[in-house]
Amino acid sequence: MTCNKRNGTRSESEDSSLNITLLCALLFYGDDMKDEEYMQLALKEAKKAYQKDEVPVGAIVVLDDKIIGKGYNQKERKDDVTSHAELIAIRNASKKIHDWRLNEATLYITLSPCAMCASAIVQSRIKRVVVGALNPDLKNKEIVDLIFAINKEKPTVQITEKVLEKESLELLQSFFKKQRKKGKVK
Repeated sequence: MTCNKRNGTRSESEDSSLNITLLCALLFYGDDMKDEEYMQLALKEAKKAYQKDEVPVGAIVVLDDKIIGKGYNQKERKDDVTSHAELIAIRNASKKIHDWRLNEATLYITLSPCAMCASAIVQSRIKRVVVGALNPDLKNKEIVDLIFAINKEKPTVQITEKVLEKESLELLQSFFKKQRKKGKVK
């Protein structure tokens, strides 16, 4: 079997099974496919927030291909400014493994983090962050980029952006459109 890296197809007879094509895709797009699968789960968390009238941001923490923490925004419900999806997912992950150090873990979040969450990500030693939609606030992005780049010789956090960006943005836009109709947002 020969796999074509560009499109994940095989160059075998037409009667080859679909499994060969899937295997090719996994070989060449494995991390991207995993990122999308995990981001789908983060979107599920975001939808929980949406249903509870919270800004629909969801997060999951993955370590060794296992979900060890989940969270969605709960600021309004808990009257707690620190109840961001990322912080809840990090707390849950730390409890699950009985360690605040989340070395080698990946955090999947549907919206790029704020400065508070970025600091918690660095402090918890999360290795990688996968982001759905980018926060349109450029000042926030500058601050977050500075936080993530504190140690320029040895960056602490790897960032992958725009994974299922469209789905993340649509959920956020739908939420704010609904809020504007209710008169809650200008």
